[in-house]
Amino acid sequence: MGGCFSKNKYSSPDANGYRSGRGGGAGYQKPPTQYSPQPAPETRHRPQPHHPPQPPIPAPQKPAPQPQNNVQKLEPNNILGKPFEDVKSKYAIGKELGRGQFGVTYSCTEIASGQHYACKSILKRKLVSKNDKEDMKREVSIMQHLSGQPNIVEFKGAYEDRHSVHLVMELCRGGELFDSIIAQGQYSEKAAADLCRQIVNVVHHCHFMGVMHRDLKPENFLLSSKDEKAMLKATDFGLSVFIEEGKVYRDIVGSAYYVAPEVLRRSYGKEIDVWSAGVILYILLSGVPPFWAETEKGIFDAILNEEVDFDSQPWPSISNSAKDLVRKMLTKNPKNRISSTQVLEHPWIKGQASDKPIDSAVLSRMKQFRAMNKLKQLALKVIAQSLSEEEIKGLKAMFANMDTDNSGTITYEELKSGLARLGSKLSEAEVKQLMEAADVDGNGTIDYIEFITATMHRHRLERDDHLFNAFQFFDKDRSG
Repeated sequence: MGGCFSKNKYSSPDANGYRSGRGGGAGYQKPPTQYSPQPAPETRHRPQPHHPPQPPIPAPQKPAPQPQNNVQKLEPNNILGKPFEDVKSKYAIGKELGRGQFGVTYSCTEIASGQHYACKSILKRKLVSKNDKEDMKREVSIMQHLSGQPNIVEFKGAYEDRHSVHLVMELCRGGELFDSIIAQGQYSEKAAADLCRQIVNVVHHCHFMGVMHRDLKPENFLLSSKDEKAMLKATDFGLSVFIEEGKVYRDIVGSAYYVAPEVLRRSYGKEIDVWSAGVILYILLSGVPPFWAETEKGIFDAILNEEVDFDSQPWPSISNSAKDLVRKMLTKNPKNRISSTQVLEHPWIKGQASDKPIDSAVLSRMKQFRAMNKLKQLALKVIAQSLSEEEIKGLKAMFANMDTDNSGTITYEELKSGLARLGSKLSEAEVKQLMEAADVDGNGTIDYIEFITATMHRHRLERDDHLFNAFQFFDKDRSG
């Protein structure tokens, strides 16, 4: 479990392309501006009786009205509030990098400079409600506002045509945070401290600039390049909002593993970002999230009621300084939680962390956790392509149709032919990726629980009992 959740967001949960979160119902909020009084109207000079009359000062000429291009030329379905512009007039669009429910990410090259960037193209027909469009507009505004910080992806510009909104930004070639760690084969507390510092730098910059991120998670961080000293870059601000002084936020947003307890209580502020960064740090040091369960409801109950586990492996071998920082970041009461400034001043972050390699079991657990999340992303993609919201209840039939031998498990061939029957447009490489992500134990199959976990986590959880009964009906050999 643990996909993104919220209301009124144009984005697909954990989509392996444009969007990683569904979120906030709050519309576009401009940063506060200072009120400045209007100047007093200009008055004519009145000659005094004892002076010779002066020629009257001519009234100031009004400037000729300028054509309101930005108003007159706006199309009825305009989202960004500026005239349509063809992104291809400035950028040559290259190969596809990723695809989500709402759009596609491409590589692109700036025609004038030859520089390489990424272009996320979001189909406007997917932005159904007014809230969707305001969320899109707000995301662009926030990315422009935050751009320039080293750990935030550089934003080049937004373009809109009749069919799509295109966001052009820095191209990050180094892959996702966990993938890069797993690829290295080993790392240390010192490396984890460096990654944590970069993540909290993003939080600190956001808060300084009056922005609350609201969806910090590893999938939203990419490495700028494959170089060993590559910078970590925050890439997704789809759930971010401008902070309004004194406002208490109540929208439930974020991703299950990373959501702060006060979000679940529907009364929160910017402290939630430090909590989410603390969850990421816990995973960096142990390979698993601090609060874990089979369902989202179970995860939420654990976040609200359970204490952080520092007893099981590998925590006895992790330094006290690292545990001290994690404990302070994962303090349940936001008033007592450490701030982003205090995190950056913590001794462990500032150089006390050891460069001794962390237990390899941590990487193994991280790989399994990452694999499960990849499965969810691809499974949600299949759902989005083939089923409407009302048809979700047909998941049991979908599984049964794929499980042609009634074994209770789905093989690669069953998955491939089942997806084809559903009309899925997943490529063969993506089907293989789906299998590899699911097949953590290496037995070459996806079982029912993995399938349902991936496809059900953003829908009504009480249906699970009915689905498990259906699973038992189809699992003739009781293989599980």
